[in-house]
Amino acid sequence: MPTLALRRLALFAAALAGAASSSGAPREKVIIDQDGGGASVLMVVQAPTVEVLGITEVTGDAYVKESVARVLRMLELVGRTDIPVVPGATFPLVNSEEETRRWEALYGKLTWKGAWMDKLPAYDKTNVLHYHGPDVIAPLAEGMPTTKPLNEAAAAFLVRKVEESPGEVSILAMGPFTNLALACRLDDHFAERAKQLVIMGGSFNPHADKEDVFTLQFLNSPREEFNCRFDPEAVKIMLHAGWKKITVIPFDPCVRTLTTPGLLKRATASGRPAARYAAAYCPPGFPLWDEAAAAVLLDPSIAKVTTRLAMDIDINHGGDYGAILSWPAGGGPGLGEPDVGVVRELDVPKLEQLYCDLLNR
Repeated sequence: MPTLALRRLALFAAALAGAASSSGAPREKVIIDQDGGGASVLMVVQAPTVEVLGITEVTGDAYVKESVARVLRMLELVGRTDIPVVPGATFPLVNSEEETRRWEALYGKLTWKGAWMDKLPAYDKTNVLHYHGPDVIAPLAEGMPTTKPLNEAAAAFLVRKVEESPGEVSILAMGPFTNLALACRLDDHFAERAKQLVIMGGSFNPHADKEDVFTLQFLNSPREEFNCRFDPEAVKIMLHAGWKKITVIPFDPCVRTLTTPGLLKRATASGRPAARYAAAYCPPGFPLWDEAAAAVLLDPSIAKVTTRLAMDIDINHGGDYGAILSWPAGGGPGLGEPDVGVVRELDVPKLEQLYCDLLNR
């Protein structure tokens, strides 16, 4: 006899299928590539128009083993253990913690270094930092998972899934881009077979009229953003891989957003599994960075203003290592840098409503 949990999972899957079929359109195939779980992942998992083929994890905000454990546990708590979680790269292609600390000694402190942070910045009140090596999984407040990740490397999984459904799979990347770079090197046709790439990363023109603790980081070092700065060589490989379409949600428009206590209360009012998880483990006080990227993938109209730019990244190991480079569309040096869609302005009320609707499902 199936357990109560399995019955609930089956009913949930049937409800999703019913919602998709009633709309008359097939669900969008999506792979989420990220450095942890959280509300942004839940938004996509909860969307009735989406089929999440898998969640590939990479080292970024935390080392990959810890991120995998967190996402597995999140999926357990929301009843979506049908979605495979796939471990990816533990380290960047070239960059390292040691080189980053040496760079800081020469050029100044980086505000956020993810897994390499040995002390939280003053603005971060979560008090959850556990500085440790790559093989340690710090105890999770939500409990440790009992489910296991897929026994496959993230890059291989990405290549396999895109090859199975050429032209149909969207990649949503919200962490450092090491897994994508490895997939591009594993299969020269990986990027061109995907439907599109949507990334949260980079900074082009941060808003100078809003001087909170997040914006000030970018006013003084405007083109260095964590997802790109953590593994610049991976960004270079990823950008030059030949995607049909790249949409970039940079830091810049996200400073107009904030997860306030009131917004979180609205988004978790239903008390359903995803809402309960977000209420307990997705603290307020941060901009909707990854949530904005998830929202633009799910509803492109949330990107109110998008401009076309040629985009690349500086991989010279000097003061601008990891800084974004850009030119007018078609106006770059012609070294393979792509023209991408850069989201300049978000429809914040629409983003917040989608955030609330999906977490409350």
